[in-house]
Amino acid sequence: QVQLVESGGGLVQAGDSLTLSCAVSGRALDLGWFQQSFNVGWFRQTSGKERQFVAAISWVNGDTVYADSVKGRFTISRDIVKSTVFLQMNSLKPGDTAAYYCAGDASPEIHSVDYHYDYWGQGTQVTVSS
Repeated sequence: QVQLVESGGGLVQAGDSLTLSCAVSGRALDLGWFQQSFNVGWFRQTSGKERQFVAAISWVNGDTVYADSVKGRFTISRDIVKSTVFLQMNSLKPGDTAAYYCAGDASPEIHSVDYHYDYWGQGTQVTVSS
C-alpha cells in the first residue's frame, strides 16, 4: 500500500554533512487514505543493537519530533510535491554511523517507537569516519 525508498547514504568524515532522502509512494497515498494523518520517521540501527529513533514528521501539517541525540544537528523536512522526506544531517559524528531507515505510520500522533510504524524502507548506510 505504501512504499518507501531511502537514498543518500555514504561515507563521510566527522564534521561533514549528508542529506538522506525517503521517496514515498503507493496506492494508499494516491487514493488519499492518509489525508487525515500520516507520519514519516527516520530510525537507525547498528549491528547487534536495537533500532533507534532519529526524527519524524507529520506528512499532513509538518510537525516534527527529534531524538535528543540529534537535536540541533539534524533537520527533517518534507516536499509534498516530490513526495519525499529529507533528513539533513550536519556535524556528523562517528556515533552517527548506522543503517538509516525511513518508515511510515498512519497514527494521528507522531511516534518515536518503531512498532507503531507499518511501512519500512530497505535502509541506506551512513558511515562517519573519525
